Amino acid sequence: MSKVILGTFAALLTISAQDARELFSRHCTVCHGNGFGTERGPNLASRRVRSQSVETLRNVIRVGVPALGMPAFNLPAAELDALTGFVRSLGASASESSVAGDRAAGEQFFFGKGNCAKCHMVMGRGTAAAPDLSSIGREMTLPELDDAVRNPSAKVKAGYTIANVKLRDGRSLRGFARNRNRYNAQIQSFDGRFHLLSSGEIAEIKEEGGSSMPAPACSAAECRDVIAYLASLTGVEAGKSAAVLQSEGGIPFARVAAPKPGDWPSYHGNPSGNRHSPLTQISTANVKSLALQWVFPVNHFVMEVTPLAVDGVLYFSGPNQVFAVDGRSGRTIWHYQRARGDGVRGDPAKGTNRGLAVLGDRVFMVTDNARLLALHRVTGQVLWESNLIAGLTNKNYGNTSAPLVVGPDLIVAGIAGGDLGMRGFLDAYKASTGERVWRFWTVPAPGEPLSETWKGTALEKFGGGGGTWMTGTFDPESNTVFWGVGNPYPALNGDERKGDNLYSDSVLAIDAPTGKLKWYYQFTPHDLWDWDGGQTPLLVNHKFKGRDRKLLLNANRNGFFYVFDRTNGELLLAEKFSDRVSWASRIGKDGRPVLEQGIEPARDGTKVCPNILGAANWPSVAVNPATGWFYVQSRDACGIYMKEGGWSPRPIPLEPGRAVLRALDIETGKRAWEMPQIGPADSWGGVLSTAGGLIFFGEDSGVLAAADAKTGQDLWHIQTNASTALGDGHSWRASPMTYMAGGKQYVAVAAGPNILAFGLPDSR
Repeated sequence: MSKVILGTFAALLTISAQDARELFSRHCTVCHGNGFGTERGPNLASRRVRSQSVETLRNVIRVGVPALGMPAFNLPAAELDALTGFVRSLGASASESSVAGDRAAGEQFFFGKGNCAKCHMVMGRGTAAAPDLSSIGREMTLPELDDAVRNPSAKVKAGYTIANVKLRDGRSLRGFARNRNRYNAQIQSFDGRFHLLSSGEIAEIKEEGGSSMPAPACSAAECRDVIAYLASLTGVEAGKSAAVLQSEGGIPFARVAAPKPGDWPSYHGNPSGNRHSPLTQISTANVKSLALQWVFPVNHFVMEVTPLAVDGVLYFSGPNQVFAVDGRSGRTIWHYQRARGDGVRGDPAKGTNRGLAVLGDRVFMVTDNARLLALHRVTGQVLWESNLIAGLTNKNYGNTSAPLVVGPDLIVAGIAGGDLGMRGFLDAYKASTGERVWRFWTVPAPGEPLSETWKGTALEKFGGGGGTWMTGTFDPESNTVFWGVGNPYPALNGDERKGDNLYSDSVLAIDAPTGKLKWYYQFTPHDLWDWDGGQTPLLVNHKFKGRDRKLLLNANRNGFFYVFDRTNGELLLAEKFSDRVSWASRIGKDGRPVLEQGIEPARDGTKVCPNILGAANWPSVAVNPATGWFYVQSRDACGIYMKEGGWSPRPIPLEPGRAVLRALDIETGKRAWEMPQIGPADSWGGVLSTAGGLIFFGEDSGVLAAADAKTGQDLWHIQTNASTALGDGHSWRASPMTYMAGGKQYVAVAAGPNILAFGLPDSR
């Protein structure tokens, strides 16, 4: 007798297939008919149902969906399991079915005689002109797959209707209408390029019936073999790679290293970390007319991402998801999402993700559980997946930051988890295959060189910390990666880690091809206040003391502003930039801080400035070449540091902190101007500089504002309600960026759960 066997449960329960069918008939047919849906209930053989796990379906049947009129079915465990198995079998994927045919012969036909790869891509092979088929065996049932191959015009995948477009300027386009409405259209031409059109540019648009795929020219045996091959496709497996990197139609490394005006191809827009844009369309003269153009909500309570922009298309991330969006209208082109990781801790568990990287035909992200993914920029299909923490047993690892492209085939990714205890590292991977090229450990293992800077049990017990949780910067000329290192662990108690604790709280200069250290500087030796070194190491070529220098600038969490010669690590300047710095009087000639007395955390508490949030943190900074000033959102605040009894020090009653936007002279560290803000001083909005003479910034009250870069004069603002004043955690958690789309400059920012885009009114 055939059985429905559910092996995913702890107890393997079996009921005859006939009994399972009768259970379905008794409980479900009144709404779902024979399983393919009625006006009272949805089709259970759909992709949406098929994508759910057995456990999820079982729970839906057990508790129901009251909001949609589905009652709960409190059945005995064996019957519940059997009914779940039957529902799951209704939409069994082709990959789960028994398929006749020769898979190898089908693959040979697909990439050879059948010429299917001329339009379709599988595991990175082929062309992304039509839908990617890498996981088609998991996405379709066998009957659906058979019908799609033998009768391709019967049902066209959403977003792949062919459209013929005549533009008002006389040009014509033919391609897939990925999205369209009466106001705009997103057309993907067959070469993989996106054309983002407004209705005013379109003279006529006609949709063709059917599919771009011709009727199959395969014999019965060849068609059977192709179906067998396609049925076997379930996507790229973790640790395995798709085909080599293809840059045609994408963005080559030269455009990442030196972005064209209007693009924003990396986390900071430029690998130097300087968020200064050469765009001038929005300027001091017209910024007062800036207005909201579109809003894109993401299902997450507060976003920390900075969008990327390439040829008018925005790419941004949410919790384990990526969106490709029309930068003119805000309409989705594609969306990738995967389940949140199990057992993830700390900030990654909150869904924090600050962004992406792009190179060639790929968009890169790191998931909450530290998997580095390469997605195809046209389709959103996964091309490879690498596990940064493979073989590591520590459960505190995760990821929150954007990776960084540092070569034609090289991408660097850091790691989070330093606030929970782990051993930090920085990794480099081949962008083409996901193969790891090198790893740089930021703290030593016990007995290794530099372990003498850790006296005690911290390395052995906790790993030492030293996370690389913020995106670093890159100098293409010297092929050097600059990356900040996080705090040592335990963060506020140094009893079991006497010594400097290298390389915690440092900036590292690393040779990009080899991963070898060139130089380092430690900002806060033996840190007892959680002032990690993750702040942006901004690179700029600028005259310093009458001499042209290649500089690295850092407004550190410890309250000092540093200027280095980035070619050799020579410290050129170190000055306080916050009004509240009590732990050190100055930085000595040897580069070490000159400590004040009585600053160690104590059982009864010690007042120290800055507080644990730091005088600066991860919010973005910028340098405007026209003024030569460094712009930073600084924080003047002190805290009561406790040696035991919790991670966060106590605030000081009647002594609130204050956020201040400051413009610092690079040569002296002195303030050119400053703008104090009114608010709780625990928001995280960074700055954007533009050649239009503007500084955009997230003001502490939740306002997005623009000031004159020369004078600090307020010129424009809008309340976004990304503010801690709401009392619900919706404070600023992101920094603004700017891009061009359709000849128009936009400013975009993640505010709370939304991406907001602003632009000047159209002149008509």
